[in-house]
Amino acid sequence: MRDRSAVILAGGSSSRFGKDKGLMDLADKPLIKYVLDAASNLVEETIVVVSSNAQAKSYTKALDADVKVLVDAENIQTPLIGALTGFDAAHGEYSLLLPCDVPFVSKDILALLLDLCTDKAAAIPRQPNAYMEPLHAVYCTKPALDAARTALNRGELNMKAMVEKLRGVRYVSSLVLQQLDPDLRTFFNVNTPSDLKRAEAVLRK
Repeated sequence: MRDRSAVILAGGSSSRFGKDKGLMDLADKPLIKYVLDAASNLVEETIVVVSSNAQAKSYTKALDADVKVLVDAENIQTPLIGALTGFDAAHGEYSLLLPCDVPFVSKDILALLLDLCTDKAAAIPRQPNAYMEPLHAVYCTKPALDAARTALNRGELNMKAMVEKLRGVRYVSSLVLQQLDPDLRTFFNVNTPSDLKRAEAVLRK
């Protein structure tokens, strides 16, 4: 069994952009490539989950041949389905779960979360207000897959429902993560054209 996998979710509707967000260029590089680069030396396999065959074709064309591109197992728009699809295909005992639109995701934080997940069901960042970041987290693959299936079978379609069914979750305070990433840019999502402009400004600096 491979030790670690990365599951990157790229199946969102990108409605505010009008075209596929993960393949949009930021400084001449597709958004998803920033995420792939951050995870590359930390895992043994990379899986990108999309929501349609048309998307799968575009991503397969744009990405390296060793990246596995999969289509959501169910036709329901929720990150839970993407996570379930990725966990089901992952060979790693642990799976790093990330969205495709976080260009400043910190390799150091990902490495820390992978270390902290050892012998745990998950390592999930959590803000001081108790808001957790389930899409910037590491999961023990098999329990997470079982929890995702249980949530789906009960009609609970969000990531929180999956996390609540895990035993032995290690929550990692964002105050700790700030020691590695002072501005916590690792959680910065590109959701709108103005976010993309902000990201370009950060890169120029």
